[in-house]
Formats: sequence, structure tokens, C-alpha cells
Amino acid sequence: MNSRVEERCIAQGVRMTDQRRTIAKVLSESTDHPDVDQVHARAVKLDPETSITTVYRTLRLFEEAGVLEKHDFRQRRFRYEEATDQPHDHLIDVKTGDILEFYAPEIEQILEEHAKTLGYQLIDRRLELYAIPLTKDA
Repeated sequence: MNSRVEERCIAQGVRMTDQRRTIAKVLSESTDHPDVDQVHARAVKLDPETSITTVYRTLRLFEEAGVLEKHDFRQRRFRYEEATDQPHDHLIDVKTGDILEFYAPEIEQILEEHAKTLGYQLIDRRLELYAIPLTKDA
């Protein structure tokens, strides 16, 4: 059975090699936003022949095909997630590097209304919150 990312690649006309299938599987099974090194480490467990160069090229190819989104969360490394039409935002814990996804429809509405008051229709957006955990005293 093909992974979700592999199916999307095939639908976009991306030629799938065995190593691309492995990387697609890794990405489909990821519950985080892995960077290149994390994708490589996971792929090598499935196919020891997977090189870091292949991972870089494949991630770029998948991004160009619109299957992946690349994020720069100010962590000196790009992170990847499967592209989606579902709006969501990211909260980045600056102490741990953890990335939490959330969706707040009220934010969506405010941004759409604000764009409209400026004479625009909102077609895309990205919201990243950088935070530290609250202490118990707060």
C-alpha cells in the first residue's frame, strides 16, 4: 500500500524510486515537523542505502510538487510537513524546539476582515507564535 505522501506525489506526476518511496513513507508517518537530518535518520532505518544527498533532493522535489511545505522556525534548520488546504498555525516552544499545531477560527476571521478593510481578499497566510511555557507561578 502506498503512503499518503507517495500517493500525492504520483498524482503530481513525480516519478517514484524506491528511495523516494522510503522518504515519502517516513514523511507520512511523521507526527512532528522533521528536519533533513531527522528524515534521513528515519529513512536509513528502512533503507540503509539512503544518502543525505538523496534526502535533500527528494525533499526539494516534493516541495516543488506542492506535496510538502518547508518552514523556517528560526531554528537554523528547515522543518517539513505535508502540505494541506486545512488552515492551521504553529506555536514554537523556543526552549525545547517543539512545534504545536493549532487552529483558531476566530483568528482566521479577524485576518480576513482586516484584509478586507485594507481592500484585499486574503488568499493565504502563515502565523507562527514563539513562546516559552508558563511557569506554575504565572
